[in-house]
Order: sequence, then C-alpha cells, then structure tokens
Amino acid sequence: MKENHLMKAMVLRGPGELALDDVALPRLGAGQVLVRVTHSGVCGTDLKIFNGQIPVRYPLIMGHEMIGVVVEGASNDGIRTGDRVVIDPFFNCGICFHCRVGQTSLCPNGVLAGRDVNGGFAEYCAAPASHVFRLPDSIDNRTAALLQVMTTCLHAQRLAKPALDESVVVLGLGVTGQLHVQLAKAAGAHPVIGVSRSSFKNELARKLGADSTLLAGQDVADKILETTHGRGADLIIETTGMIASLPDAIRMVRAGGRILMFGIITAKQGALPFYQLYFKELVLINARAAKGEDFQSSIDLVDRGTVHLKPLITHVTPLEELKTAIGMLDSNVDDRLKIVMDHT
Repeated sequence: MKENHLMKAMVLRGPGELALDDVALPRLGAGQVLVRVTHSGVCGTDLKIFNGQIPVRYPLIMGHEMIGVVVEGASNDGIRTGDRVVIDPFFNCGICFHCRVGQTSLCPNGVLAGRDVNGGFAEYCAAPASHVFRLPDSIDNRTAALLQVMTTCLHAQRLAKPALDESVVVLGLGVTGQLHVQLAKAAGAHPVIGVSRSSFKNELARKLGADSTLLAGQDVADKILETTHGRGADLIIETTGMIASLPDAIRMVRAGGRILMFGIITAKQGALPFYQLYFKELVLINARAAKGEDFQSSIDLVDRGTVHLKPLITHVTPLEELKTAIGMLDSNVDDRLKIVMDHT
C-alpha cells in the first residue's frame, strides 16, 4: 500500500475534460476490499459519460470493467490479499424489495462504479467483498477485462432463454454481438446467424461459431425468412441500440417469437410497426445489468473454453491514453472491437 495515500487516476472534471491526476486512495467501508487495478475495458457507456450524454457528478473516475489484485481487506467468502479478481461494478443495497426477491440488477438504491461512484480508471478501486470474484490462472489479465461485458450478455440470454435447435439472429457483431453468438451456440441454438455491415466482424463471428452471417442492408429480413422456411427466427438479439433496426427485427422474428433488445436505445421516439407487434404476439425482452451469479458462470464458461474472449481484443493501450481510446469509440473503424487499458 502506498504510504503517501495518493494514487494516479484519470479524472473527468466536466464533459470532455479528462486528465491524469493525483487523487486520494479510496477509503474502505465495512465489508469492502481494495483492488489494485491492472486492466480495464472501455465501452460505450464511458463515451456517453465523457461526452456528457449521461449526467454524472464531477469530478469522477470512470470505468466499470476492471480486474486486478486484492491488496487490502478480506472476505468471509474466501477472498484474500493477493487474489486476482474481477469486480462486479453494480453495487446493490441487498435489502430492498428487488434484492430480496433476487432481482439485484434492478435495485433502485444500487450504484454503478464509474458512473455514480468512482470506478476503475485508476491505480486502485474499492468494492464490496461480495462483488469480487476470483480468477483462474487460465484467464490472463487482458482477457479477464472482458468478463464484465460477458456477464451482461449472459444475464440477458438467461432472460431470453435460447433453446436447443432454436434459430437465433444477432443484429450487430461488435463485442456484445460476438459474445451473444457464442452464448447462443453454447445453449444449443441452431442456426445462429450474425448480421453486420462489417465483413471483418462477420468473418470473426463465423470463426467463433456462427452458422452463417449476412451483410447488413442486403435484404436481410428476406434472407432470414428464407432460411427459416418463411416462418421467421425464434429469437432476434438486437445489439446495435439503433431504433431503426427494430422494425426489421419485428419483421424477421416468427409469430410468437422473442426479441431481445440488448443494445441501449436512447432515442425518445421512433416509428415501429405496432400492429405487427400485436398481430405476431411477440415477447419483447431487455436487460439492464448482470447479477452476481452471472460472474461465476461467465468465468466458468471462459475457463472451459466454451466462450473465447481473446479474439475480441483489438487494442491494448496505457491508461494514460484513455482520452484517445474513448475517441476511438466515437469513430467508425471497421476492425476495432474491444479496447483494453493496461494499468501496469
């Protein structure tokens, strides 16, 4: 532990105002552990916080996808100093109605590290001991930074329940789309069809298990209907967060089917074929965050080699270059997937 009680952190002091600074080390509360962060991931939520689209209190240390080593504190669950861990960044209260009925991801009192409280773009991060999960040696530090993203996908699919031999279409093949392809295959879905405007991402999805892929915009809905004998897919997973893709999803899903709206849609209005929603008797599903049990399950799936995270990492950069990394998210780069920040 540092004797001067200061650490380096990337501090956001206003929209677009991000710089490396010396700040106080986190103070541990009851039941918390201190983690020396070794790697963190950058995602679209960070971009929206950086740009001011998501309101936060300044100054703020962003970052909610982080892994590291426990340096202080211990847990009744066996977490000890020196353990490599991934942090569940949604700190729920544990006592409200939703927590009591097992819907911890919906806790109205919960806070997200990196948005509501300081997060992981720093040397150290404090977290409840109940929200850290030990990593096996088979998962290296860079790869482990993607586990938090995977948990949100797994949680969403546990709500959508893809089943053996069901047809699944994944719209958008960014990081989460690639994970949804692999998780649907692990659930026994067939065929699993990926859709992207990027040939690079389509090719990667096929390598990771997609039965086929389609280039977006090339009569995708017609081709999906043809592939499914005119019936439509059992499950559509929308990952782009674009409201314009929902009409296509409604068209290509079968009557009685499900649409998982995984991508975060921030638009306040848009045109949808509402009569088709009624006529096809569709189920619309969305998921807000992961739950604790999703972390251990995700770790196990990667440990067994069922899901591959390493191919999704296309850029690794020092923490000091976070502003540049966030800027990359705002650019249309065909071969960019996950950006991992190296804190070491």
